[in-house]
Amino acid sequence: MTPADFRKLALRIPGVIEGAHQGHADFRANGRIFATLGYPDDSSAMVKLSPTDQQLYLERHPESFVRAAGAWGGRGSTLVRLGATNPKILASALKFACAHTASRSKRPKP
Repeated sequence: MTPADFRKLALRIPGVIEGAHQGHADFRANGRIFATLGYPDDSSAMVKLSPTDQQLYLERHPESFVRAAGAWGGRGSTLVRLGATNPKILASALKFACAHTASRSKRPKP
C-alpha cells in the first residue's frame, strides 16, 4: 500500500473530497475530516474510527493499525502503517471512518 493507493481508496467513497491541513492531505465527508495522509510520517496515515470500530481493527490487524496517542486516540484516531496494510482491509476502515465522521453533525461556529 502506497500513499497514492490510500488516496485512490479514500476518493472512491461517494461524496469524499480531498483537502489539506497542517501540511497533510486530508479526506472529508460532509465537511468533516475522516482521514489524513502522511501523518505522522510519509509511510503512515490516520483514520477516525468509532472507539468500537477502532478496537476491532486494533485486535484483528495489529500489524496495520495503531491507536493514536492521547485523547485523540481515545476518541478513535487510528494510525495506519501503509506498508503493512491490505487494500481490502484499509478500504473497509476508510468506509467505516467516513460513515462515522460524516454522520456526526457539524459543530456550530462560535
